[in-house]
Amino acid sequence: MAGRMGQKRCRSAAKGTGAAGQAGRQLEEVAIDGEVVGGRPSRRSVTVNRLESPLGWLRSRGHVSERQYEAGERLRADYERAQLSSRVTMAWDASPVARSRGGSVGAPDLSASQIDAKARFEAAVAAAGKGLDDILWRVACAGEGMREAERALGWPARAGKLVLVMALDRVADFYRIR
Repeated sequence: MAGRMGQKRCRSAAKGTGAAGQAGRQLEEVAIDGEVVGGRPSRRSVTVNRLESPLGWLRSRGHVSERQYEAGERLRADYERAQLSSRVTMAWDASPVARSRGGSVGAPDLSASQIDAKARFEAAVAAAGKGLDDILWRVACAGEGMREAERALGWPARAGKLVLVMALDRVADFYRIR
């Protein structure tokens, strides 16, 4: 990943080779840049299965280019960094005390990186254009497969791939990916 994540090494298991459970896996160790721990940049990495996401699946079969894949991954990274997805677990934080009656509390306190990521995400989705944003969000950010996204949007089979490719090209232009 150019920019935020630097590639360290890649190991791959092709379909039909290796031990059971290895088929369809393309493991890559990726450095996580930009994280600060104790005032110093951390040198951490994570192992990622590139074929795990719907975009990775499409890329491995030649349906999206490397440029389009990178655009989708950057969009997903901004989505996750902005913490736009809903919580799926209980928040064990202490309940904030309201200053007025009614118990409502103001907006959550967001960090500068979250605010920047949210602005980039919204601008990238706007650059994709109206009508293309639904399939883009569903496949790149929500992790829906093409079949599920097409069904949810009421589109005919295989129509989503064409729309997704156009949206990813526009997002790649927004992120200035060559």
